[in-house]
Amino acid sequence: MSYSIAIDGPAGAGKSTIARRLAQRMGCIYVDTGAMYRAMALYTLRSGIAAEDAQAVCAKCREADIEIRYENGEQIVYLNGENVNGLIRTEAVGNRTSRVAVYPQVRRKMVELQQKIAKNSSVVMDGRDIGTCVLPDATVKIYLTASSAVRAKRRYEELMQKGESCDLASIEADIIQRDRQDMSRETSPLRQAEDAVLVDSSDQNIEEVTETIIALCRQKGCI
Repeated sequence: MSYSIAIDGPAGAGKSTIARRLAQRMGCIYVDTGAMYRAMALYTLRSGIAAEDAQAVCAKCREADIEIRYENGEQIVYLNGENVNGLIRTEAVGNRTSRVAVYPQVRRKMVELQQKIAKNSSVVMDGRDIGTCVLPDATVKIYLTASSAVRAKRRYEELMQKGESCDLASIEADIIQRDRQDMSRETSPLRQAEDAVLVDSSDQNIEEVTETIIALCRQKGCI
């Protein structure tokens, strides 16, 4: 029996880390939907068009070929045939992602691909609208969150480890702005699905959050 686990939540809550770990523990496919939107943001950034130029962004969306492949157990995101895994995690791409993800044409294209992946396989999928839009009938729905201060600190430490110069206050301001954009967009806004379980990771480590979600999966018969 196949199943689907939807993990939604704001930027920096640890969705990708937890979803990847959960998929490994459960032996199913992890789908990082945020990476797909980041690839689209990278494409528009490279094209030199403004994120606010809806007509230009939607035109570029039609040109972009975004594909997910699994190579040696790792999810690889391809943009028009190019492996962009190492290019989509910058602050510039991250800040632009929420701004281009507001457009219905962009979201429709991504949702079609995401639903296709989940149709015949057991998946753990994370994003902003998985439980509410992409997989409304998901077996397990989680809304993973944390305070903006905690999320900013995590991002700050991640960037510092990479040797990138950054400012904690600016990072938190960007996170708050991205939350506002994600929650107020007209198409598929970020919100907790009515049947999703709220998990706050502010005071929990990765292992504790993973165990909490695995326990919920057991209750639903996924394990």
